[in-house]
Amino acid sequence: MKPEELYKQIKKFCEKNVNEANIKKYSRYFKEGFDSYGLSKEHMDEITNVVLTNAGTNLKLMLDLSIFLVKSGKYEETNLAVRFVRHFYKLHDKTVFLEIEKWFELGIHNWANCDVICGELISGLLIRGILNCKDLSGWKNAKNKFQRRAVPVSLIKLIKKKGGHKYLLNFLDSMMMDKERVVHQGMGWFLREAWKLNKEETESFLFKWKDKAPRLIFQYATEKMTKEERLRFKRENMN
Repeated sequence: MKPEELYKQIKKFCEKNVNEANIKKYSRYFKEGFDSYGLSKEHMDEITNVVLTNAGTNLKLMLDLSIFLVKSGKYEETNLAVRFVRHFYKLHDKTVFLEIEKWFELGIHNWANCDVICGELISGLLIRGILNCKDLSGWKNAKNKFQRRAVPVSLIKLIKKKGGHKYLLNFLDSMMMDKERVVHQGMGWFLREAWKLNKEETESFLFKWKDKAPRLIFQYATEKMTKEERLRFKRENMN
């Protein structure tokens, strides 16, 4: 089956199962807007199973299909692209990473799709050594703010699995002054997880930036600290 034909079938299924209540329920979590069908988990699982059990399904078809899914801008369609590609993770190579780069060029429009891509696809490529941090270097200055957010978020599972605090903190150093809130949240999330694993290295990094970097990063990064521990990272000059 051609990807265009398969996409039409998926879209028809999604449109048939629109749930306005779910759209309203979850839209409050997305400041940038929430373009969604409101599909239930059961419907997502159903269409995933239908596509992946098709005898003609393979990684190339899923990558070709993903362009149509991501381009639509629909929340569920991008998540389906991740599910379909993730299914063939044993066959992943750097080609998959290059295809994911196209997704961000087409437009990843919310933090949730971004974070699923990071956790389900990019992190695995890093942990398995198919990618290294240098492959993400260009993403640190990407036009799409969610592609920039993807850098620290993709490294969370890597630091938990492989360590390398000093190297990863140095790699992310240039992102501490990014202008976008969603990037601040991603950086703070990474630093919170890094702190749990290695307080000394992470706190040294935080002290370096405490009077310069956006406070939202520190709000997230110090979330698991005691009140006394958090006070050490209070900005000295609040003007």
